[in-house]
Amino acid sequence: MFTSITDYFIPAGFTGSLDLRRRVRIIVNTVLLTGLFSINFMLLCWWGDLLPGLYVLLFGVVSFVLLLFGYRAGWYSHVVLGYAFVFVGYLTVAVNSAYQGGYYAATTWWLGLCSVIATFLLGRRAGLIYFGLGLATVLAFWGAEQLHYRFPNQVPAAKAQFWHLDILVGLMLILLVVTLVFDSINAQALQLVEAQNAQLEQSLANLHAAQAQLVQREKMAFLGELTAGIAHELQNPLNFMKNFAEVSTGLVDDIDGPAVPHEPGARLQGEILAGLKQNLREISQHGQRATAIIKGMLEHSRTGTSQRVPTDLNALVEDSLRLAYQGLRAKDKTFRAELNTILAPALPPVAVVPQDLSRVLINLLTNALYAVQQRQRQADSSYRPEVTVQTSAGPGGVEIRVRDNGTGIPDEARAKIFQPFFTTKPTGEGTGLGLSLSHDIIAQGHGGTLSVESQPGNFTEFLISLPLN
Repeated sequence: MFTSITDYFIPAGFTGSLDLRRRVRIIVNTVLLTGLFSINFMLLCWWGDLLPGLYVLLFGVVSFVLLLFGYRAGWYSHVVLGYAFVFVGYLTVAVNSAYQGGYYAATTWWLGLCSVIATFLLGRRAGLIYFGLGLATVLAFWGAEQLHYRFPNQVPAAKAQFWHLDILVGLMLILLVVTLVFDSINAQALQLVEAQNAQLEQSLANLHAAQAQLVQREKMAFLGELTAGIAHELQNPLNFMKNFAEVSTGLVDDIDGPAVPHEPGARLQGEILAGLKQNLREISQHGQRATAIIKGMLEHSRTGTSQRVPTDLNALVEDSLRLAYQGLRAKDKTFRAELNTILAPALPPVAVVPQDLSRVLINLLTNALYAVQQRQRQADSSYRPEVTVQTSAGPGGVEIRVRDNGTGIPDEARAKIFQPFFTTKPTGEGTGLGLSLSHDIIAQGHGGTLSVESQPGNFTEFLISLPLN
């Protein structure tokens, strides 16, 4: 109820920070509470037949109410409300003290409250102003005593003790309320500071993460440009080398006819031609491998221009799993693995570049199948290769998980797994560009994330997170 009354006196169009709103509520609450205390002392003045005090307090209560309604109407700011309230309070206390004996009046002690309340509501400057005003009033009462002028005490002698008790209890209650409110404000301010510090720490952590990503992207962009330039420069010489190797192989086949048994040097000639043919085959194979590496480098540095289209990820996952498995089986007919798909039934279509995402999935699935194949070769007959693909929908996006029970990734390698040209495969079996390209497709091409968890000798799981928008 009291909160509703406070809200009533705050202007309807009031806007400001949380701290400003808190200060305004404190000022309005203080005016209301002081009005209630004044009603108590009005009853005390009526009981003690102190009519001047009753009239002065009535003036104070009416002034408080008018000040609140004026503030609600928007006639002045909360600062003016605070200064006017403290001044009315000071005036009420000073006049009451004059009617109760001046320097020796019980209410004279209340003049010290004016500076406390002013500081509490309006700050140090207001506190100093009302401290000076209260001190001047006390010195005026004291000076009157020194000049032998005694202010009349209109409190009946029979009721003086209870009067002093009520005044002192009221003073103690006001000090208690001020202290409790100040403690509450201090606690709220401390909580606000702690919350802001936590937000700042989180923002700083996010900034560091964003900075690291930005630096990494700049490195990748530079590396992509450098890679593209090198790849274009090397492509033509490699094509010439590959073509000349193939032509030379054909020429060797043409001159490598039936050897004349007794012709001098026939055996040596045959051995040289056989070695030359083998060397040309090696040149051709390594040239093809170098061409494949350069093709991957060009794909890695290429800026994608494909358009996104709403895509059924479940169907894309199933197709990619089938293609990856068939690709490995084509190289190793003896390989078998258990393939599991856990597909979310109500997965919404997601706007992606299908060919790019398919490339990522095939790369992850091929790596998963390779890992279980390698572990199968090292483990006993009880080991069962298993690859699981799972899709799921969340509040703001979808997730695709690729998990295998293969060899796993060592901890020292996991931190570098998405770097270009880094691979855990033996030399000749991997270029180190697949995961780097996959990471760029997901992060830069689709605004998602690609992360990995692994326990060496146990499992590896890649997580693709894609936003719906």
